[in-house]
Amino acid sequence: MFTLPFFTNNEPKSNGNSRMIDLRDVHKYYKTAIGDYHALNSVDLQIEAGEFVSIIGKSGSGKSTLLNMITGIDRPTSGEVFVNGTAVHELNENRMARWRGKNLGIVFQFFQLLPTISVIENIMLPMDFCRTYPMREREKRALELLEMVELADHAYKLPTALSGGQQQRVAIARALANDPPIVIADEPTGNLDSKTAESVFALFNELVAKGKTIIIVTHDSGLAKQTHRTALIADGEIVNEYVAKAMPTLSRDQLLQATRIANAQAYEAGAMILSEGTNADTFYIVTKGTVEVVLPRENQSDVIAVQLGPGKVFGEIEFFHEKKHSASIRASERGTVEVLAISYDQLNELLGQSEVTREALHQMADKHQEENVTRRGRMS
Repeated sequence: MFTLPFFTNNEPKSNGNSRMIDLRDVHKYYKTAIGDYHALNSVDLQIEAGEFVSIIGKSGSGKSTLLNMITGIDRPTSGEVFVNGTAVHELNENRMARWRGKNLGIVFQFFQLLPTISVIENIMLPMDFCRTYPMREREKRALELLEMVELADHAYKLPTALSGGQQQRVAIARALANDPPIVIADEPTGNLDSKTAESVFALFNELVAKGKTIIIVTHDSGLAKQTHRTALIADGEIVNEYVAKAMPTLSRDQLLQATRIANAQAYEAGAMILSEGTNADTFYIVTKGTVEVVLPRENQSDVIAVQLGPGKVFGEIEFFHEKKHSASIRASERGTVEVLAISYDQLNELLGQSEVTREALHQMADKHQEENVTRRGRMS
């Protein structure tokens, strides 16, 4: 198990909230011989301090372009990018390099270690560039980082004397040289055997436990599932994670279609969203807060049958059954609720493309219908 040295510099700033990364309506176009290529399309992505987020998507989906927006390597054609409270899209080149050195640790798939200087000198380079530590302390810190990744015995060797897995661990140590609040890793385990990949992932988890915000791009869905959450990108657009959670059997293209057609709605705490007996025409996915399924009792107080959090759905019973709401739905008193709404006509078209999703949703509706009948029987 890796052990971490104590981090003292650059603790994540609150900036009035805990949001570490905030991309707002980001578009990126590249000029090509056949016209403009829309690499990112209306991307909104928010990542809180201390989150461990994976970004997945097919080759050419926009993963690298998205990372380039966050790191400031490239700029959006339109939209805004805020990282650790800084408007990255407004920085000039001189300020960008120093800001990046202090705020971001970047781990590359192919290590990018300088082959003609020693391992420890590679780790000291970011400190030399940003002058984050006194010169007399830099070698000591670099050795502490190498001890963290269990490579202190190799400190004065050239990188070419190390295996691929060892070089990747050195690259992670180098990314942490200036103690940045954010670590971004592009396919960090892509060239490693499974055992070494797991040890690298364990290191990332330790860093998250210490308060670091970590973003990884990976093709390994198994590793992605171990992160706090996953952002799926397809054709330059972010698929809504709650749509993916609610209907996991949809294909990536279908998930993207569902994300596009879903209409975001917000309700204040305690607000009634749907009333029992009214006509039903919409399927809902909860994205924030908690909604309550309420069963009324004659001459008595209402009963909260169940509470639904992010990723849960309602309106599916009515879609497959009587088309009238069999219960009332309201926002919890604890805070604002946000949902995505998809009309029944749009849902029917979507399910027409995925019979397995239709069947899964139908089974869910039948189960919930039976549960409602049982609850009402107990109330009578």
